[in-house]
Amino acid sequence: MDAKTSILDIQTVAKTRINEVDFDNLQFGKQYADHMMYCDFIDGEWQQPKIVPYGPMTFQPSAKVFHYGQAVFEGMKAFKDDDDQVWLFRPEENFKRINLSSQRMAIPEFPKDYFFESLNTLLELDKDWVKKGKGNSLYIRPFAIATEAGVSASEANEYRFMIITCPAQAYYNKPVKVVFAQEYSRAADGGVGFAKAAGNYGAQFYPTKLAKEKGLDQIIWTDASSHEYLEEAGTMNIFFRIGNQLLTAPTNDRILDGVTRKSIIQLAKDEGVEVIVDRVSVKQIVEAAKSGELKEIFGAGTAATVVRVEGFEHDGVYHDLPEVEQPYATHFKNKLQDIQYNRADDAHQWRYKV
Repeated sequence: MDAKTSILDIQTVAKTRINEVDFDNLQFGKQYADHMMYCDFIDGEWQQPKIVPYGPMTFQPSAKVFHYGQAVFEGMKAFKDDDDQVWLFRPEENFKRINLSSQRMAIPEFPKDYFFESLNTLLELDKDWVKKGKGNSLYIRPFAIATEAGVSASEANEYRFMIITCPAQAYYNKPVKVVFAQEYSRAADGGVGFAKAAGNYGAQFYPTKLAKEKGLDQIIWTDASSHEYLEEAGTMNIFFRIGNQLLTAPTNDRILDGVTRKSIIQLAKDEGVEVIVDRVSVKQIVEAAKSGELKEIFGAGTAATVVRVEGFEHDGVYHDLPEVEQPYATHFKNKLQDIQYNRADDAHQWRYKV
C-alpha cells in the first residue's frame, strides 16, 4: 500500500515478519523490524524521504563509501511503558550529534523536520516491535553514507541517509573485563574521535580482537600521545568511582559526547554525588586499585546502557574490582531506565513521546 504525507513517501509491508522473531532469545543487531527509511542527497539537496519494507539495496561498486569511508551513524532506543506508549530518550541530542559527525566527514547535514517525522512515522508503523519490560527496547540506527559512484579521492556529491531498527535486549548480559591500552590508539588530537564515524569502530576491531584472545572483553583507550590518561572504552564512555567520588574524562576532539554519559553525570549531581570531569590518569586508577580505594569502573552507552567492569589489566597485571554494596553502576542504571520506561518523574524533560 502506498500513502503520502506532507513530507514522506510511505510504502508499507504486505505482511509483517514479527511472528518469525523469538523475542525471548534476541541476538543484538540480528533481526530487523518491518520498515526502514531512506533519503537521497542529489543535485545539492535532500530529496523526499521514503519509508519502505526493510530489505537489501543496490549500490555501485565504486560508491565512495566503500573506498573513502564517508559514513557516520547514531545509536538510539525506543522504549514502551506499561500503558503501551512509546518513548524516545533525548533524541534531539542524537540529531545534533549525527549532523556534527556529518559535518566533520564532509557529509551534508540532514534536515530536522525530515529526521523527526521519519522517526515518528517509522516507530508508529513498527510499534509492535517495541516490547514492554525493563531491558527490552527497539534499537534505532540512523546513518549516512556516500553513494556517488567514483574513485577520485574527494568528498562525494551524493549521499543516502537511512534509519533501520532492530528489537534489542541487554548488549552485555554480564560484567566485563578490560585492558588499558598501551600500544594502539582510538583517536588523536585533531582527528575524528568525537564523531560517530564508521572508521573509528572499524579501527578498534583488531586491538579488541587481541584483547579477547587474552580472555578480556573490551579496551579502555588512553590518549594517543602518552597512553597515560584513560579516555573511553570501545563502545562506551567510562566512569571510575574512587571512594564516593565519580570520575570521568572530559569530552574533547578524541572522545564521544555520549548521551548516556551526560545523563548519568546529571543524575549523580542531582543526588549530591561529587562528579569530577577531568583527565583520569592510569597511574591514579592503578594506585587506587592497589589501595582498595577504587570501588567501581563502569561503562555507559546507548546500546550498553550501563555495564559494570569487574577487573582490568595493565602492564600485564590483572586487578580485580571489589563487590560493593549499593554500586553506583546499578543505581544509576535503574534511575536511567525508570525515566526511559516512563516509571519515574522526568525532571529534566528527557523523554520524547512518539
